[in-house]
Amino acid sequence: MSYTVRAMFPAICLTLILPCSSLVRAADPAPAKDAQPAEAPVERATLPSRSQEDAIALERQVPKAEQEQLQAGDQTFLALWKPANTDDPKGAVIIVPGADESADWPNAVGPLRRKFPDVGWASLSLSLPDAYNDGIFARAADAPATEDKAATDKEKTKAPDPTTAAEAEASAAAEQATAQAELAKANAEKIFARIDSAVAFAQQNKARSIVLLGHGTGAYWAARYLSERPAPAVQKLVMVTAVETVRDTPSLADVLPSLKVATADFVNKDRPVPRQQAQDRLDASKRVKNARFTQITLNAIPGNTAMEQDQLFRRVRGWLEAE
Repeated sequence: MSYTVRAMFPAICLTLILPCSSLVRAADPAPAKDAQPAEAPVERATLPSRSQEDAIALERQVPKAEQEQLQAGDQTFLALWKPANTDDPKGAVIIVPGADESADWPNAVGPLRRKFPDVGWASLSLSLPDAYNDGIFARAADAPATEDKAATDKEKTKAPDPTTAAEAEASAAAEQATAQAELAKANAEKIFARIDSAVAFAQQNKARSIVLLGHGTGAYWAARYLSERPAPAVQKLVMVTAVETVRDTPSLADVLPSLKVATADFVNKDRPVPRQQAQDRLDASKRVKNARFTQITLNAIPGNTAMEQDQLFRRVRGWLEAE
């Protein structure tokens, strides 16, 4: 072998070895990364309902001496109790707030519950459950992901049978109506259970006369309670700016004629929406012989809420003590 070839031989061998070593390195699997454990799904805490939030706020704001935890079925609920500031109480006024109102609502509910004890009446203001809190109807289930696509496409191209479609729609509507009726019944039972508990509490505290006072939709529930569950201990009903609940039946105009207790219907003539409802209630009372129903009109006092609340209190007190 010539000197030139011997000199070039190591370089030639190196050029042959390097590509092979690169191929070997490329064939080796990349070192595996440390396996990261899958993150566990975060469990979200159930949000409190509107009524629960109101109760929590009242527990912070209202003196402990005024707070009472009453029992209605398997649930406890907050009520605000103020005994009469006298050694000879006239009785107790149980206040039923309207929809989305707390037991210390600034319009009517709170002012009345605070004022009555100073004139010889104990007050017990209730918190009500959220209306239709569980009333969200489930959507139809989605089609299974494993469904055969060809079969699905075939169904889509087939003309629908109008008779079958109409029957399915009618059936779905009937099922929804039934579910809504059951939900409305359950909601009424929850409210009635709380009023039952309030009446029992007033009796335990030796109230010789009990008045049920409802504000807004609370007036509807107070009247319906006395219609469906006549309570001998409750002698009078006061309705303040009564409003129908829309979703519930029967209406106030249908309920009031069946009541056996003296009833005062305080209305605000400047509120256009309940005005027709108020007229319907008055007309219904006129068709009943010996109806113990009185409708009393309140005047608006623009820009002076405190005076409006004082007017309401004086008119309600005047009717209670004149009867």
